[in-house]
Amino acid sequence: MRDFATSDHPGVQTQLNRLAALSLPQGRYGLDTIEAICARLGHPERHLPPVFHVAGTNGKGSTCAFLRAMLEAQGYTVHSATKPHLVRYNERIRIAGRLIDDDALAALLAEVLDASEDLGPSFFEVTTAALFLAFSRHPADACVIEVGLGGRLDATNVIPAPLVCGVASLGLDHEAFLLRPEAGTPDEPIARIAFEKASIAKPGVPLVTQTYPGGANAAVIATAACHGAPLLMRGRDWGFEPGADGFVLHDADEMVTLPLPTLPGSHQIDNAALAVMMLRHQTALSVSAAAMAQGIRAARWPARLQRLGDGPLTALVPGRQVWLDGGHNPDAGLAIARHFAGGLPIHLIIGMLANKDPAALIAPLDPLLASLSVVPAPGHEAHRPEDFAPHTAQAVRPCADVAAALAALPDDGRDILIAGSLYLAGEVLRRNREFPD
Repeated sequence: MRDFATSDHPGVQTQLNRLAALSLPQGRYGLDTIEAICARLGHPERHLPPVFHVAGTNGKGSTCAFLRAMLEAQGYTVHSATKPHLVRYNERIRIAGRLIDDDALAALLAEVLDASEDLGPSFFEVTTAALFLAFSRHPADACVIEVGLGGRLDATNVIPAPLVCGVASLGLDHEAFLLRPEAGTPDEPIARIAFEKASIAKPGVPLVTQTYPGGANAAVIATAACHGAPLLMRGRDWGFEPGADGFVLHDADEMVTLPLPTLPGSHQIDNAALAVMMLRHQTALSVSAAAMAQGIRAARWPARLQRLGDGPLTALVPGRQVWLDGGHNPDAGLAIARHFAGGLPIHLIIGMLANKDPAALIAPLDPLLASLSVVPAPGHEAHRPEDFAPHTAQAVRPCADVAAALAALPDDGRDILIAGSLYLAGEVLRRNREFPD
């Protein structure tokens, strides 16, 4: 049940119980089921406000946060759909800037499940149909919709004509799904990932991307051409130069100077720049440079290098900076390492699902560590302390939970990072009473 959250609202909990009972039949891939669900519901995906559609391995959630913040700074009303939720399922559906309320959520999920249970839908297909219904029924100027997994076969990819599509950074993750053998797809793993993500492209719809390693760039170029999507690739069609106080972004039309993001991490400049370029290369909604600047400063995205505030967990280490990040793949590990590089060694508390690579975070972070504590990933099979030992020079300390790990740290004033899983991040936010709003 941890995947689907729990709710204090009886009506929501009833529907969450129904969601938890769903399973994805093994070997079923494709969009047929979500298309059938949408047909039964009157095709809400065809009646959405203008859509900004964002895929990527890392950074897509932050890119969505920047898009929403910049659009709202311009005065637009924005629906947004991001994933996964951290504490409450409601976080997945934001209507006109506010999380969907419990009564509306219960009714919405019941409507979708009643219409589709005989089709054997997955959790993600029901969730996607629910957000389509919600967004089609409430007026707004724009929708910001994050892809869940991959792109080509993600349920959100039934949106027929987004305003603009974007692809954030790429890396290896969810290999069992995204790299499964299929004729006609690229052989190189990173190129296959690029093909899957870039396949959200639609005819005539601008596709804005970062630049990528290996054969990924070629895969993106080929995929955009196949779909008839105008491609704007960083390093080829646009770019930026960061400075001490901001960054200068440029494309074929002009240059614009923007402030550094408030969100921590140098990688957030990449995500902010991608969001700006998506705004600049659509013509339906005008956003001024001033609103872009305001949105870049205002954007928030929980559990991505989030500095925790006062709460029951941080009270265990008073006066210390405690950081939280849900990243769990190599690119996330490198981004986190860049943030802490050059400072004093940090204490790492890690909990990681057993199907993830324990070296993904440990390898880039190990030179920066003062200690390493391993905790379970709540409700899931997790790596054991001995799984991390081959990848670190640190002694590995097993702990029952995050609270015990914090309490066991030496009183040396060093920063603390809690990382390795979004499930763990959600539990930390819940226990520290910092609920995403």
